[in-house]
Amino acid sequence: MSLDLTRLRVTPAGSPAPLFAPLTLCVPAGEIVTVMGPSGIGKSTLLDAIGGHLAHGFVASGSVTLNGREVMALPAEARRIGILFQDALLFSHLSVGDNLAFGLAHSVRGRAARRAAVAEALAHAGMEGFADRDPATLSGGQRARAALMRALLAAPQALLLDEPFSKLDTALRDEVRSFVFAHVRARHSGVDGNP
Repeated sequence: MSLDLTRLRVTPAGSPAPLFAPLTLCVPAGEIVTVMGPSGIGKSTLLDAIGGHLAHGFVASGSVTLNGREVMALPAEARRIGILFQDALLFSHLSVGDNLAFGLAHSVRGRAARRAAVAEALAHAGMEGFADRDPATLSGGQRARAALMRALLAAPQALLLDEPFSKLDTALRDEVRSFVFAHVRARHSGVDGNP
């Protein structure tokens, strides 16, 4: 799915000045784009504005279009934009399997079908047999892979990454980054059945 931003900007409520200059960007389907810059310039806020997760006290203006459909006025859950944060956030009160199934609640009917989808996703992540595990027992890399699979199971039209590898050691960062990019590319190309 293509992602187009047209004069997107975020302004703190009551302030005349936006956090960053109006941004216009076209990301064709299947492309991976990196937003770089020093800490504090608004990179995370930009992703929040695209995903519809903007914190109270900020106002977004401009246009966010996914595959030709304007989504700026839609709430986050209706935009179908996945996001992975610096911390691989999993719900601590749910098992690993229930965390992954969370994204399937509206798209896959029936407990058996959801369980099968979760098992397949865990297998793709190299985490067979982890469905009943407590997220607190996972390593950093396992949490990152589980969070990615949960995001992909929700069938997002775009996937935003907010430094999800920054807290991993170098070897693990390379492993998880390769895992993410391989799954995103496979999903776009449709060459296999990955979630």
